[in-house]
Amino acid sequence: MINAISSRADSPRAAALPVGPEAPSRIGIERWTRTSRVAVGLLVAGQLTLALAPLLLDPGAVDRLTILFIYGILALMWNALAGYAGLVSVGHQVFFGLGAYAAVRLADAGLGPYSSMLLGAVTVAVVSLPVSFFMLRLRGGEFAIGMWVLAALAHLLVNLDTLVQGETGTSLISLQHYEAASRRLMTYWLALATMVGLAWTVFFVLRSRIGSALQAIRDNEEAAASVGIRVLPTKRFIFVLSAFGCAAAGALWLATAVTFQPKTYFGVQWTAYMLFMVLVGGIGTYEGPIIGAVLFFAVETLFGATGVAYLIGLGVVAVLFALFLPKGIWGAIEQRFDLQLLPVGYRLRNSPQATGQPLHPMA
Repeated sequence: MINAISSRADSPRAAALPVGPEAPSRIGIERWTRTSRVAVGLLVAGQLTLALAPLLLDPGAVDRLTILFIYGILALMWNALAGYAGLVSVGHQVFFGLGAYAAVRLADAGLGPYSSMLLGAVTVAVVSLPVSFFMLRLRGGEFAIGMWVLAALAHLLVNLDTLVQGETGTSLISLQHYEAASRRLMTYWLALATMVGLAWTVFFVLRSRIGSALQAIRDNEEAAASVGIRVLPTKRFIFVLSAFGCAAAGALWLATAVTFQPKTYFGVQWTAYMLFMVLVGGIGTYEGPIIGAVLFFAVETLFGATGVAYLIGLGVVAVLFALFLPKGIWGAIEQRFDLQLLPVGYRLRNSPQATGQPLHPMA
């Protein structure tokens, strides 16, 4: 179709059209811009710098950055599910808690602690596959509440495990075999690698046909199905991916805390954190959750010790953003300045017809 448009533009009739300020605009399609290419280069350089950061920072700063990476994972996974697939969950703490629990169970069976974390996240992703056959039949508020019920049920079942001993909990004892400094570095690098790996995975998924299908399903599921999109398999893919990411985040949190108490890991506050980061940063944008995670991390560092008042403040801020800045910080910036640093879709651009250049997609 684009070639046909180009051919018409080069025809004698097109050549007879006026040029100069009065010439009509030609519409082109682009994905990458000079700004976005620079942004990707800076992002890769920043990620490489973060890999070397522990060699320069003190142990306290390394621990705090590890927490930031975990928040980044949670924000990216919840936004992929809710922002791009339209599946709003208030029970995603189920995967966070199960990821930590699976790591404890596998370590108790004799696996190394870090192998247990990775395999635990994979196990949770596998478990989420049959779960998706039931949960994805629900829509809207039903799905949201259904996920919350699933999280409560998983919490109760984990409490019945004699290894966990109810709310008393247990510990990932095998971590004690590592020296504190070595454990800190390994946890940091694993958290960074997981965040970077999942971030780029989501980026390329959203730029693929699956990403286009997800957004079509989000906008109108029936219309998406009518044009041949396989709705349930597409939703199932992003559901399992988000389950894996949240499970990995739970296992990594366990590596920083060492102790596992079900009430902490299956608490609804984890989904509240995800909601806050995504709503404030910009739901349905790629850059937004990253900004939201950094902002949430800063707020928690400054005000986390205030307890209940801190949680109430997060809720109030999230509601205010939903009411007065529904597109979040990055959504507002993107709309105001037409700026896309990490584009996951195509967009139209105007170019003067007098250039005589054929239209082509810019990938």
